[in-house]
Amino acid sequence: FSECSEHKQRHCKLQNKRASVNQQIIKQMRMRAGAENLLKATSNNKVKEMVLLELSYVNSNLQLLMGQLEGLNSSVEVYQNTQETANIPLIALGLKETKDIDFSTLFKDFILEHYSEDGNSFEDEIADLMDLRQACRTPSRDEAGVELLAKYFSHLPLMESRFFSPSRQTGIFFTWYDSFTGVPLCQQNLSLEKASVLFNMAALYSQIGTRSDRQTIAGLEEAISSFQKSSGILNHLKETHTHTPSYDMSPAMLSMLIRMMLAQAQECLFEKTALPGIRNQFYSLMKMAQEAAKVSEIYDQLHQSMIQTPIKDNVPFFWSTMSQVKTNHYRSMAHYFAASALLDHQLSLSDDEDQQEKTLSQVYDRLPEGRSPLDILKRKDERERIGKAHIRRAILGHEEALRIFGLCHHLNKLEALQEILKASHQRSLNKCSENEDEEEFTDYTEAPDIISKTEHKAEMEVPATTKVKVTDFFQRLGPLSVFSAKQRWTAPRTIHLCPEDRDLGFTLKGETPVQVVSLDPLCRAAADGLKESDYIVAVGDTDCKWMGVSDVMRLLKDVDEEGIDIQVISIMDSNPPMPTKSATFCGNLPKTYSMICLAYDDDDKNPKSRKVTKKSSFLSWGLKNRLKSASTLSLPTADHSGALPWNKPCPTFPSSSTYNDSALY
Repeated sequence: FSECSEHKQRHCKLQNKRASVNQQIIKQMRMRAGAENLLKATSNNKVKEMVLLELSYVNSNLQLLMGQLEGLNSSVEVYQNTQETANIPLIALGLKETKDIDFSTLFKDFILEHYSEDGNSFEDEIADLMDLRQACRTPSRDEAGVELLAKYFSHLPLMESRFFSPSRQTGIFFTWYDSFTGVPLCQQNLSLEKASVLFNMAALYSQIGTRSDRQTIAGLEEAISSFQKSSGILNHLKETHTHTPSYDMSPAMLSMLIRMMLAQAQECLFEKTALPGIRNQFYSLMKMAQEAAKVSEIYDQLHQSMIQTPIKDNVPFFWSTMSQVKTNHYRSMAHYFAASALLDHQLSLSDDEDQQEKTLSQVYDRLPEGRSPLDILKRKDERERIGKAHIRRAILGHEEALRIFGLCHHLNKLEALQEILKASHQRSLNKCSENEDEEEFTDYTEAPDIISKTEHKAEMEVPATTKVKVTDFFQRLGPLSVFSAKQRWTAPRTIHLCPEDRDLGFTLKGETPVQVVSLDPLCRAAADGLKESDYIVAVGDTDCKWMGVSDVMRLLKDVDEEGIDIQVISIMDSNPPMPTKSATFCGNLPKTYSMICLAYDDDDKNPKSRKVTKKSSFLSWGLKNRLKSASTLSLPTADHSGALPWNKPCPTFPSSSTYNDSALY
């Protein structure tokens, strides 16, 4: 418990530092925007000189803040298992930061204006939604934390349908900070909110994988699963939010992050294979050589993607350096295993010659000129020559890994990593000295490359937690297929019903809520204000927004001579109140269904439409379906025109002209 508490304190401290740096970046960007505007407006040369000097100071401060943010992104010890010292550290993504949002006033006003209901009666629901969003800023580093984020993510489409009309702005601004540059991004729609929550779910899975105990099989399996789920969520984010105007969620950056998660999953798969121990046999050693070569290959591909434009400008130097170190380290391990297989094992009469020849031919893509796999296996001198060549490449690779390790001051803090690199280097040196012959001439034979191969490839995995079923906070407003932000409603009207010869003068249809059709314009209800296509939302004191025809009929069938009051509402726009097709949400996946009204029969046990009286009204009108396609909102785009020359010393930050005021503040 004390260990978990200490880890939580360290993580909260890191998040507070990140928030502080983000605030300082906002301040400096505002100063830079003001200075640039002043520079454009003034014609005084002396003022221009002062402004240019101020801009140089601001850009220098931005560079320093960027360095601090990079250092926070390099704080792997915060997420690492404190008891784990025998494994190479892994990299975890940091959570995106956001600002607090007060939904209370705007949602209350919207409920009153749009749904004609008392917004104050929904105080508890609004407070629950705000508490859920606030809790998502500091989730626990386990499955419960992921489920918390998934729960909020599943509420977002419901909230969007209730309160975000395609024809008007709500006035709610969602602000999120770029996790690499610290630059704030602000939008009034929920696209940025959804994408950022998905990003944080992927980041949380990466932190769970990093914290796993990799000294046990169960811990390694947890790490493998977590990194694969992280890559799956990032890929889902890349495919579903292709135009999110945030650098850390751009397609190029997401592709790189997916590679990084899969590389770490593959590394854990290698460790899982090696954890029980590597048998000192020819086949086992050659198999591990190819497994290590696979890990090296994936990290090399990751490093190549990190040094491409525009990713290289903002990826932490720690990350790219770590990928280089691991590329060289695992390649050297592959050559060490191959050397051990050739130097420690000679082909004997009891060995399967054909099987060893097949194994060796699958390990190399090419062999030194004039040599065949069988020659290497049978001839001791050839076997030793190729084995020593492998051990020389292993030594050189370990030396290169140590050299690159010394170039990054963030890596120098990881003493466990340095010890592992040095131990691996010393092991290769020992193997070389064991097989060294002082009388032998120096042999410059180059060891062939080892073909990478794995029996267990890391694959992207979309976790089931992204499809959480939730209960709509605002279900009291009524069924979402009808009571949404796309349609405005009149205030409830009271209609007094008095049956005449058991005939109320209209027919009901629909699912929930029921709708008035076939209204007799001469009946008392029509005279009292009832209209065709009205929805019945209450019968007496009973709310019936979620009631079907059968339930409402039960409330109306025993109406006495004094009658009963009902509450009805009408749609204020020209769209049909009951669309032919409507969407409901189940775990954030849309399901489409048709509203089909069936004729009622007294013997039918499952009626979809029922007449209020046995006697038919003499007038009946059908509803015409005149659906209009829902309008869509395009995301804001940046204006990249006119980059100023004094922005060049700070390439990682876009010019303030790239962001409008709403985007910055």
